[in-house]
Amino acid sequence: MDANLLTNLMTPPILFFFFGVFVRLIGSNLEIPPALTKFFSLYMLMAIGIKGGTAMAESGLGQDGMIVIGSAVLMSMLVPLYSYPILRIRLKNLYDAAAIASCYGSVSAVTFIAASSFITKLGIDYGGYMVVSLVLMESPAIVMAVLLATTVRSKEVRGTSVQIQRKSPALPMKKILHEAFTDGTHLMLIGSLVIGAVTGIEGKKAMEPFTGGIFKGMLSFFLLDMGLSVASRLREMKDVGVFLVGFGVVMPILNGVIALSIAYFLGFGMGDAFLFIILVASASYIAVPAVVRYAIPEANPSLYFTMALAVTFPFNIIIGIPLYYKMVSVIWGG
Repeated sequence: MDANLLTNLMTPPILFFFFGVFVRLIGSNLEIPPALTKFFSLYMLMAIGIKGGTAMAESGLGQDGMIVIGSAVLMSMLVPLYSYPILRIRLKNLYDAAAIASCYGSVSAVTFIAASSFITKLGIDYGGYMVVSLVLMESPAIVMAVLLATTVRSKEVRGTSVQIQRKSPALPMKKILHEAFTDGTHLMLIGSLVIGAVTGIEGKKAMEPFTGGIFKGMLSFFLLDMGLSVASRLREMKDVGVFLVGFGVVMPILNGVIALSIAYFLGFGMGDAFLFIILVASASYIAVPAVVRYAIPEANPSLYFTMALAVTFPFNIIIGIPLYYKMVSVIWGG
């Protein structure tokens, strides 16, 4: 790896992530209180939402922004569609395949925040509409999960699929969509984005000490907690299996290459291209699993949640961010 790239990646927040993994693996009693964990999460979403909203207020969406957003939403629907057939090759429970596919069609806000902080340090600009893409990629993936699960259920009714005992009745579509669009973390990001767009540069100045000045410190605490969570999930890796671990590593790269191709042919800027790849290559372990748990009760949460959090998230933080940046810098000449 390029020495300068490694230096820019090894920032205090990223190192705190590794520290969190380390202290959990050695059996330390270091803990972040649950209330603070939730606060850090909400703070991160507020800060990135305000930043994206104010950037949109200054530059507007424009044609470039609409193309990027449209591409992001399209990929959030396509990734589950081509992930599901791959997963069903080895998974007997097709509901697990549907749940995992939907998580990989959605996004990881934490990975996006780490990646945006990374390129900001490198002095590379990106449009505020990238945050809009982050917001809009959650719901289509959830809808795709419901559609895939419905397809499996219809096949069971016709007797063309292996009969699987349901753990509990699935929620009605109306309830599922309500959960998808009113999830607290999702709404915090949307609300902050709108507030940033409405208040513009004045709002940015008013919020700067909170959402700007202390951002790196708060991100460090949050990634420390993520490191603790990832290490705690490592013991569940034995339940995931070699195939799914491989999927959790290979699929982000495949999705990243597809996103890179789209960004190149549609003429994205370097910063937009990099974050577009990050969005498409990540997997949700917060919003989507929370909804899928009720939308697809037949699926095993320990599989899709552990894969997204304990496999794909650390892979993207440790290897993915520098790998995707290297790919973009070669093509865009950064």
